[in-house]
Amino acid sequence: MSISRRAFLETAASALVAPAVLACGGGTEPKVGDPRLTARPGDPALPATVGLMELGLGTTRDGYLWVPPGYSSGTPAPLVVGLHGAGQSSELWNTYRNRADTRGFVLLAPDSRAATWDVVNGTFGPDVAFIDRALAFVFDRCRIDPARIALVGFSDGASYALSLGMSNGDLFTHLIAYSPGFLYATDPIVGKPPVFISHGTSDPILPFSRTRDDIVPQLRDAGYTVDFREFDGGHTVPADISEAALDWFLG
Repeated sequence: MSISRRAFLETAASALVAPAVLACGGGTEPKVGDPRLTARPGDPALPATVGLMELGLGTTRDGYLWVPPGYSSGTPAPLVVGLHGAGQSSELWNTYRNRADTRGFVLLAPDSRAATWDVVNGTFGPDVAFIDRALAFVFDRCRIDPARIALVGFSDGASYALSLGMSNGDLFTHLIAYSPGFLYATDPIVGKPPVFISHGTSDPILPFSRTRDDIVPQLRDAGYTVDFREFDGGHTVPADISEAALDWFLG
C-alpha cells in the first residue's frame, strides 16, 4: 500500500487541477476511493459551545470537538484535526485540550470507522466521508482561519494525515505526522503544504528508517518543505516534540 519513490514522483508531476472550492458545510459526499474533502470554512450558521462537544455523527465510534474558552465568533481561530493510531480513538488527543486552551486553537478529533484508517486496505473509503462530515460540523459552528488548518496524526493516523493531506492541500495548510509508517499518494495531488514529521530512533512498532530513508525523501523530492525531527525514544510523541510542532504550525 505504500508507494515507491518513482511512482510517487510520477503521480506528483501529473497532479490534477483541484476542483472549485465549495461553501461552508461541504458538497457531494466523497465516493469510495476519492481522497477529496469538500467541507470548507465560512460563516458559521450555528453557535459554538465552549469546551467539549460530541459530534453525534457515529454510534459506537464518533469523536469530538473542543472549543477553547478564549474563542470568539468574531475572530477566526486556528484548527487542529487530530487522527489517532491503530486500535485507538479520539481520546488520544485529550492532552491537546490544555494546549488548545493555552494556544487558542479549535481541536477536532474524529474516530476512524474501524480499528484504524481505511487506506490500510489499499484505498480511501468511509473515513474520508466521515472526516468531511466532521469538518462540516466544525465549520457550521466555528469561525476558522483558512490560513491555519493543520491535519495531525500519530502512527497509522500520521500515515493517513500525510496521505489524505497530499490530496487536500487547498484545505490543510500544514501537515504534522508523528511516527508515520507509510505514504499512500493518489490522484489528485493538490497543493504542497509544509510538513512536520517526527520519529523515535528506537521505535519498535514502525521503523524509524522508513521515515528517514523513504517518506521524508519522497516528500522533499516532490517539492514539499519538510521539517524532520528525530529523537531518542520509541513509538511515542514526547511533549517537547508536540510543543515544537504547534510552535511550527502557529508561529
